[in-house]
Amino acid sequence: MKHCLVVDDSRVIRKVSRHILESLDFTVDEAENGREGLERCAQSMPDVVLLDWNMPVMSGIEFIVQLRQREGGDKPKVVFCTTENDVAHIREAISAGADEYVMKPFDHETLQIKLQLVGFA
Repeated sequence: MKHCLVVDDSRVIRKVSRHILESLDFTVDEAENGREGLERCAQSMPDVVLLDWNMPVMSGIEFIVQLRQREGGDKPKVVFCTTENDVAHIREAISAGADEYVMKPFDHETLQIKLQLVGFA
């Protein structure tokens, strides 16, 4: 079964994401900041990470940089979920190791398309 980790400090976004992902046959774990996300990855490396940009404790960029340095941390496909849509932000995310990005607020169809783009649908 496909496994997705949703890392977002918004409970609403996590709930919406979980609902969409479960309808696409993912098992879903949640974390409310980057540090908690890294702990979840240490327990079980997900196939896909939906990653918020702005979070307390540890930002999405800090999370992905640390994830990519870990053993097996190159495997998950990382989709940044962000309200920042300027090119500089997107370039920073991709250069830090993100595979794709999706604009908030997103719907079922948009997220499904992004997951297809990274090879999970």
